[in-house]
Amino acid sequence: MPAGRVETHRVASRARSAVPRLITMVPHGIGAQQARELPVCVVLHPRDSSARGMVGLGMPQFLTAAVRSGVPPFALAAVDGGQDSYWHAIGRNDPQEMLLEELPGWLGEAGLGLPDDGVPRAALGISMGGYGSLVYARRRRTLDAVAVLSPALFRSWEAARTYGPFPDRRDWEGTEPLRHVDDLGIDAAGLGVWCGRQDPFHRAAREFAARSGAAVGGFTDGAHDPGYWRAVMPHALEFVGRRLAGDQ
Repeated sequence: MPAGRVETHRVASRARSAVPRLITMVPHGIGAQQARELPVCVVLHPRDSSARGMVGLGMPQFLTAAVRSGVPPFALAAVDGGQDSYWHAIGRNDPQEMLLEELPGWLGEAGLGLPDDGVPRAALGISMGGYGSLVYARRRRTLDAVAVLSPALFRSWEAARTYGPFPDRRDWEGTEPLRHVDDLGIDAAGLGVWCGRQDPFHRAAREFAARSGAAVGGFTDGAHDPGYWRAVMPHALEFVGRRLAGDQ
């Protein structure tokens, strides 16, 4: 499956005190003028990955495949959030502030999401990025869809302090999606959750899906790895695309 137009931008982020990469992706066959009108889904990468890792996962090809299967076209935008940040503020590195305050301007400059002033209308996150996507939805409060794959959620402070960058329990409780299922910033119809049965985050993901009433998702065999993410990515992108088009 061919990739569409993939562009890499280096952007100066005051929120992150860094110069992260922003990588934009549009389906194959979509020209620059049409791309300006497409809704945007921001992609949040997992731990020990980056925006480039999402290209390596095959997301440009998956996006084209989704559109060719009948999903209304949309664009993807992946941005560096830090290797192990959990898309969470640590010192002078605040990935959420970057998403909320800086990303819309960068997308506008890249010629994407212009009807929405560059504000993404959906988020897709993997592992650590799933945590970040749910935090982003709660803060943005205007998203049409959030799809999380193998979301790295924590059922206890003991687990959170082992894996996450949280300085203390209060800091973790303030952002942990499982602690805020009644105030997610998006209704259940806009939530999709996928997690493999052999994933260490499987129990937490199932609990989140049940308590939030997530509309779609799946809990089939699979580990916490790229093989599982590639297996369920078509379902996640179809869900996002149809939500953005108002089809479900």
